[in-house]
Amino acid sequence: MRPMKPARRHTANVTFDNQHPAHGDARQELLEGLASAQKTINPKYFYDRKGSELFDQITRLPEYYPTRTEMAILDGCRQEIAGYCGSGCVLIEPGSGSSEKVRLLLDAVLPAAYVPLDISASFLQQAALRLGEEFPWLPIHAVCADFAHHRDLPGGLPPGRRVVFYPGSTIGNLEPEAAQAFLRRLRHWIGDDGGLLVGVDLHKSTERLAAAYNDAAGVTAEFNRNLLHHLNRVLGADFDPQQFRHHAFYDPSRRRIEMHLVSARAQTVRHDRGAIRFASGESIHTENSYKYTHESFAALAAGAGLALRATWSDDAALFAVHYLAPEGSAPPDG
Repeated sequence: MRPMKPARRHTANVTFDNQHPAHGDARQELLEGLASAQKTINPKYFYDRKGSELFDQITRLPEYYPTRTEMAILDGCRQEIAGYCGSGCVLIEPGSGSSEKVRLLLDAVLPAAYVPLDISASFLQQAALRLGEEFPWLPIHAVCADFAHHRDLPGGLPPGRRVVFYPGSTIGNLEPEAAQAFLRRLRHWIGDDGGLLVGVDLHKSTERLAAAYNDAAGVTAEFNRNLLHHLNRVLGADFDPQQFRHHAFYDPSRRRIEMHLVSARAQTVRHDRGAIRFASGESIHTENSYKYTHESFAALAAGAGLALRATWSDDAALFAVHYLAPEGSAPPDG
């Protein structure tokens, strides 16, 4: 498959800027992960078009509480949240997906512009166009990019005070040190007067967490195995997803969900640069999802130069939405 060429497209209030990384970059990262002692894949590679669609299905499953809980928090607290975001901000959402959650905030926050960033070009463009039709007053500047590698924001964005919206407890996919480094990068993005609105999944019972990642319908298992289809395209490989089983469990000592693809037998997978050997029962570690307390997340943020200014949570303490701002900064004009 040829790498997509950068392109800019304008449709009414929507601008689409394709800065997708070359496949060569992805290939090197993937092969390095698969060559490590514990084979691993960055979870960003879940989100090809099919993976993005499957994740949307996961968010609607009865076992998967994070999405509906976070959306209820955003919906119920939108006016308070808008007061912290401030009027006329530029609202930036890394890993925006379908931009479903931001819809709950737009009429309250009234941003000067919305900037969704995502790695899946076609999915991002379609989501941005749908959002543009629903909110014709809102300038939307959609950017297809691997935001994990951007120390600076992509160029050409609308001017204005930056507020980063990072929902879904995606911060939990990172090891704590990497999460702190990512928060430090977002601190750089927002400057001295911006803010960060972030969703965080909270520590809770092992049973509740294990059920959320092992749904009865098997959608999460399909989502996990779909990663191998993506690898086949990028690496020119011959992974057979049916020869790998989904395995997800909660490690309470580390306060994290681990998700793996476990080889059902000894096998050799070939790709365009060689081969990858698997012993029976050997796994690819595909995702972590760390869970935090309010205190542990505040400490993580403080190490990145961010102060916890407000927290909203549900009555059952399943999930939290935090507003962070640079330490020592003044509150925005509401």
